[in-house]
Amino acid sequence: MVVGVLEVTLFMEGLDSLKGRRKVVKSLLGRVKARFNAACSEVGGPGGEARDHAVLGFAVCGGDAKILNAVLDRMLDFIEANADAEVVDSRLECLNLGGGDWGEA
Repeated sequence: MVVGVLEVTLFMEGLDSLKGRRKVVKSLLGRVKARFNAACSEVGGPGGEARDHAVLGFAVCGGDAKILNAVLDRMLDFIEANADAEVVDSRLECLNLGGGDWGEA
C-alpha cells in the first residue's frame, strides 16, 4: 500500500475576518474532496494575528506510487487554479508501507 500526502500553504490577501477566511478554506477543501475523492483537512491555521495564511493537508492511498504522485500533482494544479488564495508553499510525498503482508486476522 502506498499513501500519498500533499501539504499546501495558502496566503489569502485582503481577508479581514475569520469568517471570510473560513469560507475560502472550506470551499476549497470541499471542491478538492469532491473532485479527487481525497481526505482533506486544515492542518495548520492562523497563529496570533496571521489570519491570512492556512495550511491544508490532503491524502490519497493506492497501490502505485507513480499514479498517486500524478494524482497529487493534478490536485496541486487544481488548487492553484481554483483557490481564492495564492499557493505560497507545497510539499508532496508518497510513503510505501510495504507489501501488504499484515498477517492473519
